[in-house]
Amino acid sequence: MRVVLKIGTSSITTHEGNINSSAVSALCDEVAVLRKLNHEVLIVTSGAVAGGVAALKLGRRPTDMPTLQALAAAGQSRLMQEYNVQLERHELVGAQVLLVPNDFIDRHQYLHARQTLLRLLELGCVPVINENDAIASDEIRFGDNDRIAALVAHSVSADVLILLTDLKGLYTADPNIDPKATFIETVKADDELLSVRAGSSTNTRGSGGMASKLAAARIASWSGVRTVIASAQRQNVVVDALNSVSDAGTQFLPRERELSARKLWIAFAAQPTGSVTVDNGARDALARRNVSLLHAGVTTVTGDFVAGDTIEVHDLSGAVIARGMSGVTAVQAGASAGLNSRELAEGISQEVIHRDDLVILL
Repeated sequence: MRVVLKIGTSSITTHEGNINSSAVSALCDEVAVLRKLNHEVLIVTSGAVAGGVAALKLGRRPTDMPTLQALAAAGQSRLMQEYNVQLERHELVGAQVLLVPNDFIDRHQYLHARQTLLRLLELGCVPVINENDAIASDEIRFGDNDRIAALVAHSVSADVLILLTDLKGLYTADPNIDPKATFIETVKADDELLSVRAGSSTNTRGSGGMASKLAAARIASWSGVRTVIASAQRQNVVVDALNSVSDAGTQFLPRERELSARKLWIAFAAQPTGSVTVDNGARDALARRNVSLLHAGVTTVTGDFVAGDTIEVHDLSGAVIARGMSGVTAVQAGASAGLNSRELAEGISQEVIHRDDLVILL
């Protein structure tokens, strides 16, 4: 099987912000077990910024982007050095891969990144993947490695995505706050839990949280990849999660329908900058037929977006029914709302969102 393992900053660093050698060692021990069982393994790791904070003895994590990028550059080499040392104990070779969003948006870059990852697996390497925080802009970045892991799982056609965190898995509420919170063992592909709004990270060392893991599970589900959210501290967690052992984490079952990497990005990874609300006729047309969203079906427009931005499509009840890349600006969409194509001003695209850039979420 082909497995993508993701471990977050809080699980791989100490409370002081240093890279936790014991955590890296434990993870690499499990990777070695999988490799002996002839499984292919890719690691998606956080920890570069935290490593930089510790290396430069700053005491706390800054918030401004230039400093964070500088810290990522200082910490990434130290993070990779730790992985190399721990993997070499098992005669395994780690291979650093740094990704940016364009590697999944641009078709050429996507194929190139995919080819590199697959070739590394063929050579027997363990790809160790992180976002290229040192050069990623605040406007164009993943924001957390859970999404990267889900998109990587899609690109390499992984069988299982395992997201390692501080919790056992998904609960009905935050178990740190609510003593009545109960553990959820399985989430089906059509379960509403996949779209639930969970909490973000309250940890100063990381950028994720259960919300980002649910988003990643949703991406993976739409990719046909089974996902497990499990505790990084649990002994043999990776092997047990891979084998669907009871109580080893929350299992998210895959959907039958699969999306391309580009549409996965549009649907779940890109940050929407606005929205349009459509009437019932447009809603039905989008749900039942593979059509573009035209101006005639739009009732209201919100946000300040430009052509190429990702926007949400709401029905009259306010529910999000689709996401897509807008073919017009917010000003153009607002001025043209409800108009037929022949009534549009010269130079205005007939499609608010072209069908090739639209993902229906119903």
